[in-house]
Amino acid sequence: MIGREERWRRHVPMRPSYRCRACGLDWPCQDARLALLIGFRGDRVGLLVYLGSHLARALQELPEVNPTLLVGRFLHWVPRRR
Repeated sequence: MIGREERWRRHVPMRPSYRCRACGLDWPCQDARLALLIGFRGDRVGLLVYLGSHLARALQELPEVNPTLLVGRFLHWVPRRR
């Protein structure tokens, strides 16, 4: 049986499509988001920098996708600071 953390590690982006390697959904999928929140726990800025670097690549590799949609997909799910 694969533990929860191992399952999350498989939810990584396939480039250039930026779909999840494990489930085929748009990355970051729900499992990837959860894994990222756990992995970057307490480091919101680090998480945003990491996601921003993926966003920059996705903007180059997915020119047919509306940039606003990509920004929402990559960044708008991150919890706000309190």
